[in-house]
Amino acid sequence: MIRRKAAAAALGVAAAALLAACASDEGSESDESGSMGGDDSMMAGDFPEGSTMAALAEAGTITIGTKFDQPLFGLKPPSGDPVGFDVSIGKIIAGELGIDEDSIEWVETVSANREPFIEDGSVDIVVATYTINDDRKELVSFAGPYYNAGQALMVTVDNEDIMSPDDLAGKKVCSVEGSTPAANIEENYPDAELSLFAAYTDCLEPLRNGQVDVVTTDNVILAGYVDQYPDDFKVVGEPFTEEPYGIGLAHDDTEFRMWINDVLEEIFADGRWLEAWTENVGDILPEPEVPTVDRYEN
Repeated sequence: MIRRKAAAAALGVAAAALLAACASDEGSESDESGSMGGDDSMMAGDFPEGSTMAALAEAGTITIGTKFDQPLFGLKPPSGDPVGFDVSIGKIIAGELGIDEDSIEWVETVSANREPFIEDGSVDIVVATYTINDDRKELVSFAGPYYNAGQALMVTVDNEDIMSPDDLAGKKVCSVEGSTPAANIEENYPDAELSLFAAYTDCLEPLRNGQVDVVTTDNVILAGYVDQYPDDFKVVGEPFTEEPYGIGLAHDDTEFRMWINDVLEEIFADGRWLEAWTENVGDILPEPEVPTVDRYEN
């Protein structure tokens, strides 16, 4: 996706240069009033030549991967674009590139396909409750974190047997393939019986009908399901891991990563980050602490 956009951007710049030369020779009216093409060139020119930012700004569109099944962070209604905190962060990044909301292409990403989608160029960035960890850094890069979550447990409202991960021995635990919560259960709680699905919504009905005893993922994701189904589910205990959420992008694109980090630090400071949180999550969860961006070196 980035390579295709970069090529298109290069052609656009060449065409703009040719038009500008012709207009200069003829003293055209567009030179006097300012043309749309000139405005677009200035926008792309705000970024280093050849950078991903310049290519995306020139193209006027960006493809963002996000979850479609996670209330509060990334949920796609039957009609329309996805909504949630992750979606709002994606819109802010697009806006800083001069790309409006209507020009964003949203692509559903589940836990197992986030790295492949970044690696093969299906998306430009991923904002999808995406925990930063060292294994994933071998494949993709991360800007952020922009939020710090923690793994938790969700059971039915009448369940009094499970209060912490220490109660999982012999229990049927539902999570998602390719997720850090599933890996944590497999590695640290081997006496649990782990069932893996493609999406967390696939765990809800099995939990409801007793096929599994507990669902585990990040606390904010589970809070969204409890908010949707308060008569069915509850979150128990305290978070028992640290899950820093980052924005995934191409592994070797350090310039783009650092630029996104700059954007995140700016919105932490000017209030847009908290405004996005309040709008999407504030009625359900308390105000979080502002994260510290990790400007790690590859």
